[in-house]
Amino acid sequence: MPRPSAAQEDLVRQAGRALARHGLVHAYGHCSLRLDAGHFLVSPAKPLGLVADEDACSVVAIDGPLPDGVLGEVRIHREIYRRRPEVGGVVRSMPPRVMTLGTARITPKPRHGFGSYFAPQPPLWDDPQLLRNDEQAAALAEQMGPARAIVMRGNGAVTAGASLEEAVVLTWYLEDAARVEFEARAAGIAEAGVILSEAEVAQRATWSGAILDRMWAYLTTPQR
Repeated sequence: MPRPSAAQEDLVRQAGRALARHGLVHAYGHCSLRLDAGHFLVSPAKPLGLVADEDACSVVAIDGPLPDGVLGEVRIHREIYRRRPEVGGVVRSMPPRVMTLGTARITPKPRHGFGSYFAPQPPLWDDPQLLRNDEQAAALAEQMGPARAIVMRGNGAVTAGASLEEAVVLTWYLEDAARVEFEARAAGIAEAGVILSEAEVAQRATWSGAILDRMWAYLTTPQR
C-alpha cells in the first residue's frame, strides 16, 4: 500500500474545502486523487467544509474492498479509476442546479463555454438511490464511459478529470452549465440556434491559456 505524501493529502483537503466554499457539496460529497495504477487517496468521511488539517485521508486499492471507515459511495471512484487510466481525480458532488435539473431527468447541453466541456451533454444515471454496492457502482461507471461528468437523478453528479484540480474545476463548470440550461429554459429560449456546434465545442473546450490554473486559483482562494 503506497504512502501518500503530505502534499497529496493537503491537495485532497484543499479540493474538498473549495467544493464546500462554492456550494458544490454540503454534508455529503467526497473527492479523490489517483496515487498510482492501483491506488487512490480519498477525502475524510465527513463534510468537506469541516475537514481539518489533522484529518487523515484514506488510501483505497482499486482492486480491493473499501477500507473500514470509507464511505460506501467511494465505490464509484474505484470503478472509474479501474476503467479509465487517464483519470487522475474524481469528485462526487451535490451542485444545486444540477440537482434541480436532474430531478426532471435533464442534463445541461453545451449552450456556452463551460458547457462545451461536457458536449453533447452529460449522461444521466436514472436512479435516485444511493450507490451502496459494487454492481451499481460498476454500472454507473460503465454508463459514464469516457464522459467528463455524469448526472445522477435527484442525487448530484460525478466528475472525472486528468487531475483532481481538473475534476474540481469541471464540477464548477457543470454547475454553471446547469445554471445556463435552467435559466434558458425558464426564459423560454428556443433550443434551435443556441446549442454550440461540434466545431464550436472542439475549439472552445480547451485548457490552454492557463484556463485550469486560473479557475483552480479562484476556487481555492478564500474571497476577501
